[in-house]
Amino acid sequence: MKVVRAIAVPIFALSILQSCSKPPESTPAALVHLLNVSYDPTRELYQEFNKAFAADWKQQTGQSVEIEQSHGGSGSQALAVINGLQADVVTLALAYDIDAIQDKAHLINPGWETRLAKNSTPYTSTIVFLVRKGNPKGIHDWPDVVKKGVSVITPNPKTSGGARWNYLAAWGYAWNTYGHDEKKARDFIAALYKNVPVLDSGARGATTTFVQRGLGDVLLSWENEAYLSVKEFGTDKFEIVNPSSSVLAEPPVAVVDANVDRHGTRKVAEAYLKYLYADTGQEIAAKNFYRPRSEAVLAKYRNQFPDIKLFTITDVAGPWKETQLKHFADRGVFDQLYKPQS
Repeated sequence: MKVVRAIAVPIFALSILQSCSKPPESTPAALVHLLNVSYDPTRELYQEFNKAFAADWKQQTGQSVEIEQSHGGSGSQALAVINGLQADVVTLALAYDIDAIQDKAHLINPGWETRLAKNSTPYTSTIVFLVRKGNPKGIHDWPDVVKKGVSVITPNPKTSGGARWNYLAAWGYAWNTYGHDEKKARDFIAALYKNVPVLDSGARGATTTFVQRGLGDVLLSWENEAYLSVKEFGTDKFEIVNPSSSVLAEPPVAVVDANVDRHGTRKVAEAYLKYLYADTGQEIAAKNFYRPRSEAVLAKYRNQFPDIKLFTITDVAGPWKETQLKHFADRGVFDQLYKPQS
């Protein structure tokens, strides 16, 4: 895993906008281009997946396909598509960001989540803790990350999908532990963010802050991102701590209808997303530490994924649109509780 920051979206968007003229699908070109606009921690997953899909598509159709990737905070990526980034497909961190593209820019047709299995989420993840070797602060579960003197690294939920999952994992723990007492859940969240020294814009940026800059005692992390960090930097530097419970994170995928119809890429874009559900796609997801939807592939990688009690966003906060409005919109619960450190 190369822990690097995302290329600035406006520069990347300009290059895509300048090269988005595609021939219609009625006269297939020898080479077709796709742009996958995704969120931060999927870089390695799609680097491997794109090669596998391109080889399979070439074998099946004789047509070459080149897939370009754009990465950043999920909310920022959705906004970039709304503002003109010519995504053929989006593979974002949460359903609300795809809904935003549909609602605000009308680029995605209604019902996108029903087009593919499992609400168009071909893999899942959860939120775990990444700590330094030896776990010097003794962080074992959610109450430990709100203790005084513990420095917590997590990105900004206003821009990052992973950050919203982090928030909801903590909220859900408090919500369930304190008998659905909202005041106590709010107090828990306020104590957590009091321990956060800096809010990066995306999950990969937060990983960089923790892993490379050496800030913080614990990183609230996507499960796959934590495993990639340990894989690259070694078990002599970092450890993964699995909390007693966490949120079932479901990152969805969708074709950007208006763009693929303009580019003439609908057929290949739809095949690209369906390939995520194929055995090869599921294997690649598992090898990159995402939990596959295929029971057969999941069984093969069972030892890689510990049993954690998982709750859904609906269990603890409601559907995404309601949750976004209450917790993450301007003057929402997060804005009310977060006090930036001086």
